[in-house]
Amino acid sequence: MKITRHKSKEIKIGKVKIGVHNPIAIQSMAKAPTKDYRRVIGQIKRLERIGCDIVRVAVRDEEDAHAISQIK
Repeated sequence: MKITRHKSKEIKIGKVKIGVHNPIAIQSMAKAPTKDYRRVIGQIKRLERIGCDIVRVAVRDEEDAHAISQIK
């Protein structure tokens, strides 16, 4: 079976480049509520150790939005 690769644009998410001929980036999502930023940071560190390139977090309310500055 022959797989045809579609043309794509290269974009950067932080330091990670995706698209074109870059390797596939492994991504996941934090499960803890973002406002509980200490737990989220712990989850991000664990995911990074096992090879995750991109970690997404949900921002559901203003408290979550304020917690983002603690995570960066």
